[in-house]
This record gives sequence, structure tokens and C-alpha cells, in this order.
Amino acid sequence: MHSAQRIMFATAAVVGLGLMPETADATRAAGLTGKILSHTTSGGKDYILREITVEPGGTTGWHYHDGKLYTWVKRGALTHTAADCTTTETYRAGNMFAEASGADNVHLGRNLGRGPLVLEVLYVNPPNSPLVQDAANPGCSFQ
Repeated sequence: MHSAQRIMFATAAVVGLGLMPETADATRAAGLTGKILSHTTSGGKDYILREITVEPGGTTGWHYHDGKLYTWVKRGALTHTAADCTTTETYRAGNMFAEASGADNVHLGRNLGRGPLVLEVLYVNPPNSPLVQDAANPGCSFQ
């Protein structure tokens, strides 16, 4: 590569980094694994069944979903917190709940128990949507 090409490449790389979306404020999941059990598309919607395991002390990170979710707690307890920083509910083994879609429904799930938390989640998404959209901590003292 000639020096003029190197300079153009380096400039493009620096400019490109400046155009990348800001992700420093997003929170990430920790101690969480997921496995897709089933995926089908019908009637203009993706139906994805996923098993999620959250280790003790683990978190989903702050996030929202593009579609509606239906969740069954298979094992453990999920502490589910809304963006207003109040704990909205603790769901225990055998409980079922739904989550609304959209960026105005940011929330966090945590496993505050001593054993693994296992969830069976049905995502009803617009086609080809991500399962999770990361979000910034809305100002809560925990993650």
C-alpha cells in the first residue's frame, strides 16, 4: 500500500469510528446464556422459543424488545425492574408473565437467588428483529 493510500485508509478509519453509535452507556448482560429451542415465521411474525439461564448474581442488562414476550419461570426467581427504578415484580418458579414491546418499556432482570434462574421465553417479533435491544441504565443505583 502506498503512503497516500495508508493516509486515506487511516483517515477513513478514524472518521468511521466517530460515526459509530454510542454504546458506552448501554448495559450488558452478565452471567446469562440463551439457547434457541424453536423458530418459525407465520402471519408476518417471528415466533422464537428460547431458554435463558441466569447465574446467581447475573443480570439481563437494561433492555427492551421490539415484540411482545411471554415468559414462564422454569426454575429460580426473576427480579424484574422497570425504568422508574422500582421493582415491579419478583416472578418465581411456575409463574408466567408478559412483557410489552418498545423503547418505552426498558427493564432489567436480575437473579438475586443462590441457584440458577431458568426462563422459557416466547418472543413474538416483527420479522428479522433482534431478540433484545440494549438500553442505558435509566439512573438506577444498580445494574
